[in-house]
Amino acid sequence: MKLRTLAAVAVVAAVGGCSSAPAASHPGATGSAAASNGAASSATAGSGAAGFWLESRLLGADPSRGLDFRSRTGRGKAAHLARLSLRVGALFEHDASGNHFCTASVVASPGRNLLITAAHCINGGKNGGYRQDIVFIPGYRDGQEPYGVWTPARLLVAPQWQDSSDPDYDVGFIVLKPDDGKNVEDVLGANQLGIDPGYENLVRVTGYPSSKNAPVTCTGRTSQQSESQLRFECDGFPGGTSGSPWVTHFDPRTLTGTIVGVLGGYQGGGSTEDVSYSSYLGPEVERLYHQAIAG
Repeated sequence: MKLRTLAAVAVVAAVGGCSSAPAASHPGATGSAAASNGAASSATAGSGAAGFWLESRLLGADPSRGLDFRSRTGRGKAAHLARLSLRVGALFEHDASGNHFCTASVVASPGRNLLITAAHCINGGKNGGYRQDIVFIPGYRDGQEPYGVWTPARLLVAPQWQDSSDPDYDVGFIVLKPDDGKNVEDVLGANQLGIDPGYENLVRVTGYPSSKNAPVTCTGRTSQQSESQLRFECDGFPGGTSGSPWVTHFDPRTLTGTIVGVLGGYQGGGSTEDVSYSSYLGPEVERLYHQAIAG
């Protein structure tokens, strides 16, 4: 299956960005805020680094090398504390003095103001609503806010999630307000969004455990859990890592790549720390993306 990436339309000038920090949460979260609708342009974008690194080099070149963060299962690969992260941040209640409960990351958009996360991080699904009073802190580490604190303007999930908590639609978008006259992508850059990526991809998954004040990361291959779910095996992704981006075609020179999943979906992203899931990013996610950028 061909990988399609959604990119900002040509009138928006591309801006390089430094990479930055945090990421998601595993099992659930509830939500509240506003939604919208609309349409937008999309363009096919290739991965500039597709042939740059052999798989063996990529798997061995984890920038997070250093402190181990393993769960007690101790099986197979394990995530490490990340020194670098892929335009990832933690979602907090109210501000940095609150709890960080999920992860989100910057995805390319014409407005340069868009995050992708798990739907359950921002909306409670059936009998729930949109989450209120949350902020995004990219690059968060040990109380530091190196790229500021960003406030949502709008939250958006698919009706299949909002009406019935369907795990096959556990993907959401957050439109951010500008901060100090700049949009988040102007400051951090962005990863592309990959639609219909297939089931087997070499990815880097980065997220924020709710019990830690720094992100963890792990590189490995995805597989098919079902027609509508991807699977990723690596120990060390507990609660708080829901919404973590699954980034393929990662270019270590630009620290960018293509998001082909977000931690969530089946079992709220996984019932154990060593196996994680993502809803498959198909046509419904593409429609949701266009609604998110329409405003």
